[in-house]
Amino acid sequence: MSYADLETLGKKLESIEHAISILSADEATNMPVGGGEKRAESVSYLYGLRHETATAPEIADWIAKAESEDLSDDQKLAVSEFQRTYTNATCLPTDFVRRKSQAEMRSEQLWRDLRAKNDWANFAPALEGVVALAREEAQMRADRLGLAPYDALMEQFDPGNRMADVAPVLEKLKTFLVDFVPEALDAQERRYAKRPAKTVEGPFPIEKQRELGLSMMQALGFDFTHGRLDVSHHPFCGGVPTDVRMTTRYRTDEFLTALMGVLHETGHALYEQGLPKDLSHMAIGQARGMAMHESQSLFVEQQLAHAPQFWHWAMPIVARHLGEDALKGWEIEDVVAEVNKVQRGFIRVDADEVTYPLHVILRFELEQALISGALEVVDLPEAWDAKMTEYLGLSTIDNPKDGPMQDVHWSGGAFGYFPSYTLGAMLAAQQWQAIEKARPSVLDEISNGDFSGVNAWRSENVWSQGSRYSTPDLIKRATGSTLDPDIFIAHLKKRYG
Repeated sequence: MSYADLETLGKKLESIEHAISILSADEATNMPVGGGEKRAESVSYLYGLRHETATAPEIADWIAKAESEDLSDDQKLAVSEFQRTYTNATCLPTDFVRRKSQAEMRSEQLWRDLRAKNDWANFAPALEGVVALAREEAQMRADRLGLAPYDALMEQFDPGNRMADVAPVLEKLKTFLVDFVPEALDAQERRYAKRPAKTVEGPFPIEKQRELGLSMMQALGFDFTHGRLDVSHHPFCGGVPTDVRMTTRYRTDEFLTALMGVLHETGHALYEQGLPKDLSHMAIGQARGMAMHESQSLFVEQQLAHAPQFWHWAMPIVARHLGEDALKGWEIEDVVAEVNKVQRGFIRVDADEVTYPLHVILRFELEQALISGALEVVDLPEAWDAKMTEYLGLSTIDNPKDGPMQDVHWSGGAFGYFPSYTLGAMLAAQQWQAIEKARPSVLDEISNGDFSGVNAWRSENVWSQGSRYSTPDLIKRATGSTLDPDIFIAHLKKRYG
């Protein structure tokens, strides 16, 4: 049976992906600096091996024969998804995949060192190499898939999403936010006039913060027999569903940065751990793209952990781990005001729910220009500064570490990824609206620390579905409608207006 051949192949690919994922997670958390060159060689070899395995010419025959076999509905969908991933994999030759993966890993290692030094001059040549490879990849994929180059890159992160659909949604959101940010800041000042903002300062020992994060992860449903929490330069969730590797980063002068990072990455982890285990070796059993992935992390971070009901449950736990004295009289109202604080800032990962999409839209617009050739790396600092000034009133012209060196994505070759963050925020709001309709008592459940209801809904409608459907189809099946930016806009107006 050719379907059986595809399953055997899927298990081989799963094993290779497992090795790549764990080596990559270790590289970001535990690997000594001197191991970087050899690690890059090893991982690039595995990427090449995976690519060779996934593009073997006989696979096309297996797919064709499987399509004529007597298969279950899930098996038919699995074959269809295998066809999609096979077509995408065969867009690129193996030597290009190895060359690209090695360049990206070395560029990412260089980024970790040079960003801290604010050294754009020495980083730019490495980024130029990565951009050149990304343009080459985009064109090869576009030629094979019949898509525009940037659409071909987005397809790798969010199958089914296209610029024709995404760009108008983000443009509408940008237009709203440029006007709404000042309104939200004014509304915030009026709230502060009634209840002045309180600050709480450490030191908050890292070990106590870690234990707090672990307790929150457990309450939210994280399975510690299949995952762990570590520290990295940039918070991430990696590994594989049976061995999820989550990270955060700590500051001793405050605790919310690390905690919100943990909550965000826990959302990713719950998705991975909730995928259909019996299909883990097939593409259909894997996560449906990064917009959906980000919707799961932002659901936890923004829809749950920004709500007063969440902190009604969480504040006693925070006090138990950090100490009542350390909180200096901070009450639920104070922490809710702090996590929902609107503030123009340079750093995307530290941005609030209102300004965050503008950070993403800025990157979305710039990376389109980089891929098309309309913008060169040498001109990136000025282009970044112009948009940052226009959208958020802040200049980064002499501060590249908080400008085009800020994120790891471009150094790692992840062009086409950034839209997923804001699409994910909108999808999270849309899922929350659907859950509130399905579970009218959901806020009371959260207030009591009961997340079983929201997890059950997400498991049924998102996690367990894997990649059975495209991103647009999955969200329509889950919520009853395709992506609707007006739901997210209404959410922002209600919370911050």
